Amino acid sequence: MPLLSLIVPVYRVEDYLAQCLDSIFNQSFAERSPDELEVIAVDDASDDGSAKILAWYAERHGNLKVVTLERNGGLGAARNTGIDHATGRYVWCVDSDDWLPDGTLDAVAERVTATDPDLLVTGYARVYPDRPAEHHPVTDAGADLPETFTFAQRPKLLDILWIACNKVIRRDFLTRYGLRFGPGWYEDVAFVLPVMLAAERISVLDRYCYAYRQRPAGAITFTVSERHFEVFDQWTRVFDFLDTDPGRYGALRPLLFQRMIWHCFQVLGHESRVPRSMRRAYFARLTEQYARHLPTGGAPIPPGNDGVKQRMAAAGAYRLFELSMTAWQLRNRMSGQTGQPGTRRPAVATGGTG
Repeated sequence: MPLLSLIVPVYRVEDYLAQCLDSIFNQSFAERSPDELEVIAVDDASDDGSAKILAWYAERHGNLKVVTLERNGGLGAARNTGIDHATGRYVWCVDSDDWLPDGTLDAVAERVTATDPDLLVTGYARVYPDRPAEHHPVTDAGADLPETFTFAQRPKLLDILWIACNKVIRRDFLTRYGLRFGPGWYEDVAFVLPVMLAAERISVLDRYCYAYRQRPAGAITFTVSERHFEVFDQWTRVFDFLDTDPGRYGALRPLLFQRMIWHCFQVLGHESRVPRSMRRAYFARLTEQYARHLPTGGAPIPPGNDGVKQRMAAAGAYRLFELSMTAWQLRNRMSGQTGQPGTRRPAVATGGTG
């Protein structure tokens, strides 16, 4: 059994795929301990030159397995396929337009061996084409973290971006809880949050272990589409998971509820996501989501703009929300600022393969 199984979904990434695979196979861990590493590339019916690139690497690396899907199923389905084919003790989803910095595999292998976690959370960096990389250390979850802990013991873990790609997860833990990626956009939300909630042993590696490429072209965060409504379905899956064990997760429900409202407003507040003609309908869904998942006894109101928006969601006050957004945008244009009100937490961004 290898120690690490890296899952690499592939769809229309011929310009980036070689860099991703080189960043894995050129690491000292891959060269020194090839039996401890397997790489499963899932060709999600990619219609560019990615298949030829995968074939070239498979001829040269015996621990690369290529799984080819007949039709495009999307990022979540491709990751699930890769996990189903994995034999390693730990699985790690690495998107094929990103890469691993030098020394990452050695550091990850050392940490999971030393702490035996269900979940390892690593530091990462957003890498931009036109400005310096933005590093995100795991210390965002708090200082003096113990060797292992649970999410309930360190709920500030919620402040770290909810991407799957800085999470190294014990494979039999995923099997035990039946945790899978669901269909649709924002699929990381409904996977990562249950993983963090269920893990009995979480460890962190406060090291730059993942280069998260930021490319607006094709990213869902810069795509105006009605598919942004799928964020509600993903959050409903999170609350369905909470309901599987109310005794264990009930105390965390208000925190997750507050974060759900914040996230749904983040999507609505981004000018390049929800179509203008559908904003009222989106807000109505948000209000419905509020009522559907409001914890018994209510939920605390956060301070500042986040609290104001949460009250608007509760009241269904769409016109008031739009008036406040218009006033805020006008004020920012006059002052040269950017962003949206109440953005003290990192927004969640997740892409798709088709």
